[in-house]
Amino acid sequence: MVGVNRFQAENEPEIPLLRIDPSIEHAQVERLRALRERRDELAAEGTLARLEDAARGNENILPRILDCVESYVTVGEISHRLRKVWGGIPGGGDGLVRID
Repeated sequence: MVGVNRFQAENEPEIPLLRIDPSIEHAQVERLRALRERRDELAAEGTLARLEDAARGNENILPRILDCVESYVTVGEISHRLRKVWGGIPGGGDGLVRID
């Protein structure tokens, strides 16, 4: 492999990792829970079902995604429905955690 077995760089600078304060993560999870409590769950589920139907066919899914967003469906919920239809990354390495 290039860079591992051969052609290694001398004095490569260390890239600092971004560390997120756990309190920020906790606050965001609470905001997400509050959003789900106050949204119209029937409308959200309906838009997700229509998105899934569109993804199973050959319809443009962008208008269905916009409908989902207008119903306060999260990006994670949208992605979950699309992975349900099309599958995910081989090995399941998408790095996402579903918060129910």
